[in-house]
Amino acid sequence: MSAGPNGSGADLDSNDGADIVDPDSYTSGFPHATFRRLRDTDPVSWWEEHDGGKGFWAVTRYDDLLHVSRNVDLFSSAQGITLEEMDPDDFAARRNMLEYDPPEHTRYRRLVSKPFSRREVYAYENGIRLLARTVVEEARDLGERFDYVDRVAKQLPMRMLGRLLGVPDDDGDWLVERGDALLGNFDPDMTDHPLGLTDTDEFKHIPFRSPAALDLYRYAEAQAALRKKQPTDDVISRLLAPTVDGEALTELEFKNFFVLMVSAGNDTSRYSMTAGLKALAEHPDQLAELRDACTAGNAALVESAVEEMLRWGTVTMHFRRTATQDTELGGRKIKRGDKVVIWFSSADYDERQFPEPFHFDIHRTPNEHVAFGRMSPHLCLGAQLARMEIKVLFEELLPRLSDVKLDGPTERLRSNFICGIKRMPVRVTWS
Repeated sequence: MSAGPNGSGADLDSNDGADIVDPDSYTSGFPHATFRRLRDTDPVSWWEEHDGGKGFWAVTRYDDLLHVSRNVDLFSSAQGITLEEMDPDDFAARRNMLEYDPPEHTRYRRLVSKPFSRREVYAYENGIRLLARTVVEEARDLGERFDYVDRVAKQLPMRMLGRLLGVPDDDGDWLVERGDALLGNFDPDMTDHPLGLTDTDEFKHIPFRSPAALDLYRYAEAQAALRKKQPTDDVISRLLAPTVDGEALTELEFKNFFVLMVSAGNDTSRYSMTAGLKALAEHPDQLAELRDACTAGNAALVESAVEEMLRWGTVTMHFRRTATQDTELGGRKIKRGDKVVIWFSSADYDERQFPEPFHFDIHRTPNEHVAFGRMSPHLCLGAQLARMEIKVLFEELLPRLSDVKLDGPTERLRSNFICGIKRMPVRVTWS
């Protein structure tokens, strides 16, 4: 029996009939048994939706996913990246960068990408490290038992987001709470509007028609007004400034990108940090080896471990594309207008690509996971920042730990879109 990423062989030997549309199917962990069966027997399968949607094709193998990701002319993002189908006018008002195809996407990305480039992120390293040390010392003051998600994994990306945006530290928790309400829009712990939808006219032309998005729109407007009066050296000011060619984001583009930064700028790091520590707690030999590597400054092994954590916990489970013409994929005939959903969390456990994918291995090489949208024009803009945050957090945390154990049941997000542990009590022994 192979141990799955939730620490038990049960992931592979049971629950082979999960409904991949139902967000409740993910509250006990990603349903690996179902997706393994789909990869083996029905890699491009048809699924009906429960809310009146027209259904979709689920793409579960690694190579098929890359084919869809690369071929943007054939598989478009311009009609949305989630299962939700919206009125065209509503959708036009809430589109963010991920919901454009080239060349529009190329223009948009050029306007917003510089603060997230590899060069810029490396310049942030010292600031990230100081924040990480503060977060770890605060956790140490709590003693041996605490919720790792709330007191560590959430804290570092939240505080770094505030520094990048140039907003008051006191606003950080509120911003992340609003972002969680958007991405956790099926989870009643995250939002008072669990479906992420409302019929109120006030929310008609904002992302997900959510009160949380309305809050973020208003906050973005206020911050933009402050920067226009007095520009500062932060990401908001840089996003609002025109390029040397005179191009600039429109007001709506800025607000939609701000919402994307707040909602997506925290979850990948937080949930990957959590999945990573859980895996290490369940593999104490690799915990000890990685702790020694962090202490000795073995950056290569730490970076390898980060990539395995990203694969192991693949946070964004899927994105949707829409076929622009009739085609064939995995032996299936796809019709123009069909929704095609690429499952990153399945592809990252495809045995055809990853030897022993259910074995957590900080030495895994190669490790060409798709957690950030590999080989796609939509490669995650914040990938380098997320990698840096995860790397620095473990470099600061592990040398201060003699041991860590799970101290009760973990609680997972109720979502068919984001894979994340929202609570993880731990018992640690500090060095």
